[in-house]
Amino acid sequence: MKKFTKLALVSSLAISANAMAMQAMDDASLGATTGQDGLSIGIGISKIEIEKLFIHDNDGLALKGTAAVAGNPTATPPVAAVPASADYNGGTSGAAAIYIKGNGVSKVVAGVETNVVKNKGIVIGANYDNAGAYLLATRNLADLTIDSDAGAGNPFINIAAEVSGLDINIGEIGVVGSAAAPAAGATNIRRGGTGKENAILSGLSVKTGSMTANIQLGAAPQGAMIKLNTTMVGGLEIKELGILDNSTKVGTGDGTAGNRKAGEIFVESIKLTDANSANLTLNQSISVFGEEGANKGYVRIVSTSGAHDNYVKGIHLGSKTAASIGDVEVQGMQTYFSPAQGTYVPGAIITIRGH
Repeated sequence: MKKFTKLALVSSLAISANAMAMQAMDDASLGATTGQDGLSIGIGISKIEIEKLFIHDNDGLALKGTAAVAGNPTATPPVAAVPASADYNGGTSGAAAIYIKGNGVSKVVAGVETNVVKNKGIVIGANYDNAGAYLLATRNLADLTIDSDAGAGNPFINIAAEVSGLDINIGEIGVVGSAAAPAAGATNIRRGGTGKENAILSGLSVKTGSMTANIQLGAAPQGAMIKLNTTMVGGLEIKELGILDNSTKVGTGDGTAGNRKAGEIFVESIKLTDANSANLTLNQSISVFGEEGANKGYVRIVSTSGAHDNYVKGIHLGSKTAASIGDVEVQGMQTYFSPAQGTYVPGAIITIRGH
């Protein structure tokens, strides 16, 4: 799961890196119109596309134990079978990468290709559902208000961010061997993958409502670098999530006789809202901790958003065309964390670190 969390973080960085179309006002202009110095930035982007995304693990998984070896009872003398070590994990220490790329699936409606991730790994745009109810009033992808403050001797920058509802589409996610890193003097910086690809997810799409966040850089008198304290109108929805099992794939995997496709658990929709509500409250604090002794640092996310309702629609086992086993509904789910033994606080703490 840490790898998929990294994918989310890298996707966020990619959005920031591609934020080219900006409408900015300098301090003088902003002061003249609002009576307050600072900087206002409107990010006027309608869509972001990423062809492919790779997260390279340069040292792979270290080998533990030994694999099983078949015996040969007809040999002279007979050769006994050797069972796999209990801690055998199949690691080879070979560099590999998690990838996101287009799923190659064509969906043509009235002569027009409608699958936005056929040839693109990630496509992010504004959520135009419900006549634009999930967009900011400015219709920008994001609006930022930036102020610097002396902080009573501990200065900081405050960034108040408002983000429109997003329509995020992700293609195929899988794992592949990492190609060699570009050598000095190479004509480009692309590395990519090499050899066999094993797909893990056939894709998914995520729809969000508008969100606000407050970010403080330098000192953080609010108690964390990033504070989310807002309500996502319309909740959070994940659609067309497909989880693949390539171990069952046979031959070319194209579905013809003798060429079985990879098995798939396909979910039509997952909706998450506050308990007994159509919206989703976000109340999170995100902090980055630095090196201390043997601890090399980590990111910590503390969430105290309350109980949630969850509705999973259309669960298909084997393939997305298999008959659905029905829907699953969870009402009022509340998680807890323990700051001390025997103490339970509503919420969750997630820690992300390298290894």
